[in-house]
Amino acid sequence: MHRIIAAVMAAGACASSLQAQTSPPASAEPVLTLAAALARAGASSPFEDAASAGVRAAEAQRRVAALRPNPSVIAETENVAGTGIYQGLRSYETTVGLALPLERGGKRSARIGVADALIGRAGLQADIARADLRLRVTQAYVVAIATQRRLGIARDQRGIAAEVLRVASVRVQAGRASPLEEQRAEVARVAADGAVERAERSAAIAVANLARLLRMGVGPLDEAWFQRVDPIRPSPAPDAARTLTAAAARADLDAATAQIRLARSQRVPDLTFSASARRLEQTNDVAAVFGVSIPLTLFNRGRAAVAVADAQRDQSAALRRIALLDTEQGIAEAQVDAANAATTARNAAGPALAAAQEAARIARIGYREGKFGQLDLLDAERTLVETRTAAIDALAAYHDAQARLERLTAAAPLPKDTDR
Repeated sequence: MHRIIAAVMAAGACASSLQAQTSPPASAEPVLTLAAALARAGASSPFEDAASAGVRAAEAQRRVAALRPNPSVIAETENVAGTGIYQGLRSYETTVGLALPLERGGKRSARIGVADALIGRAGLQADIARADLRLRVTQAYVVAIATQRRLGIARDQRGIAAEVLRVASVRVQAGRASPLEEQRAEVARVAADGAVERAERSAAIAVANLARLLRMGVGPLDEAWFQRVDPIRPSPAPDAARTLTAAAARADLDAATAQIRLARSQRVPDLTFSASARRLEQTNDVAAVFGVSIPLTLFNRGRAAVAVADAQRDQSAALRRIALLDTEQGIAEAQVDAANAATTARNAAGPALAAAQEAARIARIGYREGKFGQLDLLDAERTLVETRTAAIDALAAYHDAQARLERLTAAAPLPKDTDR
């Protein structure tokens, strides 16, 4: 009777340790919530810095596009080192003046149009970088919590394996069991020790990766958030055309369209006007010289450049359609993944986990009392580990799918998403 009571108390202690993962002990350190992690990452991220630099570069390029061509200084000396009266410098003529290019065909406005399109694309790229950073931090946060919970399972199983080995040794010494049981228990204990080492390494690198993204030390994470699964309700798919991905593809199309206008403007030849003053050495007089030049479009008429721009515009239009298809497909897959993971998580963390815990508890008591064999105990323990691990994997998959869905459905800023 005393042995039965002791067995029940030991089983209760093991069951309490199993619940430790679901209800972690309180810590004096403040919990790092996902919202705080996202805010921290956005404030000190090199990804944000790169996107901001891209916007500044596009704005500077716009200022460059608006500049007019620089004038040229003309300096010429004629009638030098010839024959007769043109020997030496006796009859040389010096001409000094300015040449001013005059752009035709709307080249300047076309350049500005391309630059404006690139500024819009750079702004969208900054929004995309922020959305990608949110996804990256969320996934790192989920992985960190999941690996810590798997570490808790591994430590629980190590303690259980040590207890099973102790009981097996007692049973063998009492002649109630074969020495093979003790060997099996020793193998299980060694495997449990190895599982703890692997889980510790995985948890350490996951937390370190999260800390690198946040550029700060990482304390306790929000276990309650990880455990929570929102109800999955049928809802219509978001409009893929209003997402960041679709807006970026549209901005690429706008930039390609602006490039066509620029290529067409390049077909119109520019004029260059010049005005100079010429000094005549023989009479010491000064005369004005005026000129105009225009290139002859004999070999390069600009048609090839226009053809290239047209092809690139067609390519951008096709890529935009592909982006819409990929976005719609990705949203549908993420919604299904989130719903499936939520169902698995509720089942694995609910009735299935309770049944596996109860089966393992009964198997431990029965093994202590000699009512169940060691293989029954090991099978029950394996089922419990698999159920607990499945619950963690399902929760991680659920939060990962939710994060991907949030990224895919991220809406573009309205002013940049409207048709022009």
